[in-house]
Amino acid sequence: MVEWTDFERATIQDIFSKIDPDVVGPAALVRCLVVYPWTQRYFGKFGNLYNAAAITSNPNVIAHGKVVLNGLQRAVKNMDNIKATYAELSVLHSEKLNVDPDNFKLLADCLSIVVAAQLGKDFTGDVQAAFQKFLAVVVSALGRQYH
Repeated sequence: MVEWTDFERATIQDIFSKIDPDVVGPAALVRCLVVYPWTQRYFGKFGNLYNAAAITSNPNVIAHGKVVLNGLQRAVKNMDNIKATYAELSVLHSEKLNVDPDNFKLLADCLSIVVAAQLGKDFTGDVQAAFQKFLAVVVSALGRQYH
């Protein structure tokens, strides 16, 4: 079980209260698909992902980015049991979709960049450390079926 400090809990909740999931989620997923093009293989049904402009304007990418961010908000509400919160999602991604768990880390890194850009000077080292810890716990919970 992960131990969260009061600062970490408050910081994670504060970050998610300040960001717009309809903007941040799609921006993070777009960044991941552009920067790490091999991740596109999991989105074959999304249509045209041939270049950055196509990815950025793809309605399926935008919609899924929103789903991802809204899914992360479930973890914020269940910080003491993220593993159980994502048990079904982990099985889906590992057994049905066969997603390499390293891709969750890549998406988390892209999310950190987008959140840092959104928060600007408020994204201090301490805030980043709390956010990175949160994302690491989520990534671990999603990829746990592989270990």
